This record gives sequence, structure tokens and C-alpha cells, in this order.
Amino acid sequence: MNMLKQGLSVVIASILSSATYAGSATAATMTDTQLNNAWYKDGQATITEKLQQSRSTRAKNVILFVGDGMGISTLTAARILKGQLAGNSGEEGYLSFETFPYSALVKTYNVDAQTPDSAGTMTAMMSGLKSDAGVLGVDEDVVRGTCASVKGNEVVTALELAEIKGLSTGVLSTARITHATPAATYAKSADRNWEDISDMDIDNNAERADCEDIASQLVNFEKNLEQRYTGVDVDGIDVVMGGGRRHFLPKDAAFNSVDAVSAIEGDRTDGRDLTAEWSAMYPNGQYVIDQTGFDAIDTESTERVFALFNESHMQYEADRANDIAGEPSLSQMTEKAIKILDNNPKGYFLTVESGRIDHGHHAGSASTALNDAIEFSNAVQAALDATNDEETLIIVTADHSHVFTIAGYPKRGNPILGKVVGIGATEPSEDSAGNPYTTLGYSNGLGFRDLGAETDGDASYAAEAVAGRQDITAIDTTTSGYHQEVTVPLSSETHAGEDVAIHTSGPGAQLVQGTVEQSVVFHLINRALGLVGQ
Repeated sequence: MNMLKQGLSVVIASILSSATYAGSATAATMTDTQLNNAWYKDGQATITEKLQQSRSTRAKNVILFVGDGMGISTLTAARILKGQLAGNSGEEGYLSFETFPYSALVKTYNVDAQTPDSAGTMTAMMSGLKSDAGVLGVDEDVVRGTCASVKGNEVVTALELAEIKGLSTGVLSTARITHATPAATYAKSADRNWEDISDMDIDNNAERADCEDIASQLVNFEKNLEQRYTGVDVDGIDVVMGGGRRHFLPKDAAFNSVDAVSAIEGDRTDGRDLTAEWSAMYPNGQYVIDQTGFDAIDTESTERVFALFNESHMQYEADRANDIAGEPSLSQMTEKAIKILDNNPKGYFLTVESGRIDHGHHAGSASTALNDAIEFSNAVQAALDATNDEETLIIVTADHSHVFTIAGYPKRGNPILGKVVGIGATEPSEDSAGNPYTTLGYSNGLGFRDLGAETDGDASYAAEAVAGRQDITAIDTTTSGYHQEVTVPLSSETHAGEDVAIHTSGPGAQLVQGTVEQSVVFHLINRALGLVGQ
């Protein structure tokens, strides 16, 4: 052990010596251009900041941000688009969390899948255990679709442990709150698709009657957790915000919300109104369905919030203004959730998912996905502004990537959504057949669409997949309705299997380095909040 300590001391001393040398002694040999260059100064500032970081690994609060489907290429393209929307060339900018002092690469595979899904990946982040694709809150011994296999294979999550410790907890998502990523924080299910009882096909699978659907598990979270662990007394999730009202309402038009899109909004075939059950369970809580209700929340006096802003997923950020009843942005939800949760002097654990980055990519719409990624960056900035980095660990990562590419040889500052224009050129580059092509593309999916000013990325599903090259000479590919070409035609673009990034700031951030398993995210949360062993 003494030899290990001596070795670490030598390494640390070497780093300190090297950093000091780089910042002063080498100045005599650096050119004025280098010394005055903003990139050089930024590099030195980054080293200095890291050396000055607190080495504490304990935090009062932890916020986990998950950009669903936000691979490395998405980060790069979103960064450039953000800069270009601000009137800059784009490449030199940063998303809010890209300025964090520590980062690493994360391996995303599931136990049974080389290219993963969101259920297995989020279960790994929440529990510290890799699991199979398509299952929630259970280990790899579960059999997907078999209810009986859940019992005995449940895993405890960071959110559950935070509840047991007496911390406040919250789950936010722009997807349905019963969708895979948010559901992995609280549910135990042999199939991610069992969002309500109508999804379980119990009439043809009688054994599934012994399993509780995901929406019901959310409302009964407090009771279920107390039954699972003898002697545990918790008060339930304090803040829940997202979409997915249909899974909480009976299949009866009498229960339709004012902004229902379908003739019958609810899907539940058991007659239960889970929103009413939640309100009866928590009389001091507020059930919210629109922007007006959201704006009226008093964060100092409100004890808990259950907000379902849409029948299905919330709107894409680019399409949010078109919502019938209005719905808040991810950054607005994040800010309000923090203000409610930080009323607990013991601290809190909050999970924030930008679920529709993933959906934009599945629809083959780079514009849609990237605008949601930019809003995700805004939400992280909102959290930074609302917290103290000496007591709050912020983790930003993704569950998986997409088959989304940045290619060709476009010149600096070329519109990231545009056609490739080479260095020194003014006209688009051409392929071997003489046709222009875009910088961004997908290797599979629905393919080419020219929908003009359409802001709903899902409009692409109205037509069959189109593969191969199209003549885009006269088409403005920077419009919100343009969907990139693909090589392999599919009914939906797929996930990709490469590593994703993780960025951290706050107590314990320094533990994130190198290439890590996705399950390490749980252990970062656990170490920061001291959850295991209570």
C-alpha cells in the first residue's frame, strides 16, 4: 500500500510539474501567435481549472442528464449548429457541458446485444448492473416477455436508494414518462413495452396478470418500494414531468384532457384513472397538464408535482410552439424541478432525459434531433445556473448512439445542415454522378424527404422509405423539413453501437476518465451520495 501511495505521489507531482512548466517556462520558446491564441489560452485555463478542482467525492445533490441517442456525431453537429444559429462559423463553440473539466468514453452494449436499446442501457446506469435489451430494472436472468421471471431478479436503482436515504427525487423527460429511459429509474418489467395494461395482452398471456404495468408502478412507487424492503419508509417521487397521459387514463372519452389528440385519449382497459389515484394518494401534490398549470407552480410551497403534458411524447423543441395547450421546454422543467427539490435540506437526486433527440434520429431528421440536443444543452446550463458546483455533481451522458454521420470535406463554417462546399469553393461538391450531397447523413432509415418548413420530424413516417441518391440540386437542405438520404431503407433509423461520451462537474467529477462501462454511472452516483450500505 505504501508503494502504491508513493507511486501516486510521483504521478501527481509529475502532472503538477508538467502543468507549471507548460504555463510558464515554455513561454520563452512559444511564439507570440501561440501565446495570444484563444485556443492556447483556453487549453491552459482548462489545465489550471483541473488542478484547482476539489478532490472531494461526496455531494449533497446529483443530477443525471441523459441525451437519448446523443452520440458523438450528434454532439459535434449540435455544437456547430448552435454556433451557426448565433451567427458564428460554429466549429469553435461548445455545448454547455462540453466545458466540464472531466469526460470519458462509455461502452454501451447490453448483455445480449452489441448495439443496445434504451431499457438495458438505462438499467445499467441506474443499477450498476448490465442487463438485457428491452427489460427494465431487472438483471440478465429475466426472460423478456415472461412475467414470472421478474420475481427475484429485480435490481435496486439509484433513485430508490436516494428515496430510502431521505433525499428528494425527480424524473423528467420529453418522452412519455413510462418510456424506457425514465421508466428504468422506478419500474421492474420483463418488457419495456408494458407501459399500461392494454400493452400486456393478458387475454392471450394469462401469466402476465401477475405483473404490474409501468404506469401503475409509477403511481404505486412508494407502496411497492416499502413492500420490497422490510422496514423502509419513503415518501415517493417528488417531481415527475413528461408526456404519456394515455397510459394513465381509462379508454373512455369521458376522461379526455382538453388537448387530447385522439378521439379517445386513454389506453387503459382496466378502467383505472391513475391521475386521480395519484391525487388521492398525495392531496398536497399538484397534477399539471399544460403550460398554464406549470407556470402556476409555486416552487417554495409545492411539495410534489405530477405533470403529464401530452397524450404521448412531448413535442419536439422545434414544434413546441404548435402544442394545443402549451408545454414547457426541457430547460424550464429542469429549473423548476431543482427549485422544488432543493427545499429538502438533505439533498436530492434528479434524472433529466431529452428523449426526443433519439426520436428525431429515428425519423431521419437531423434538424429535429439537433435542435432537441441544443435545448438539452440549455437544460444543463439551467442546472448549472441553479446549483452550487461545490455540493452538486452533474453527470451528462447518453444511453446510445445513432447511425448518424458527418462526412465529405466541407469548408470551415459551411452550414452543417447544408450541402458540402469544399475549401476555397463556392459551389457544392459533387459525387461521381455529378450530384451534390449533404454533410449529414444516415446509413439506414426512412431516407430522403423534402417537407419544407415542417417542424414535426415524425411527418416522415407518412411515406415509405426512400433509399439511395436523389437530385437535391434545387432543394434547400437547411430547412426543418428536410430529411437526409440513406443507404439502407428501413421503417425507422436504428441505434448505433459505438461508445458515447460522459461529462462531469462537481464533487466526484474527477473519477470520470478513460473508457468505462455504462454501469459505472451508478457507482459515480452512489459514491457521491453514499447510497449503498444504508
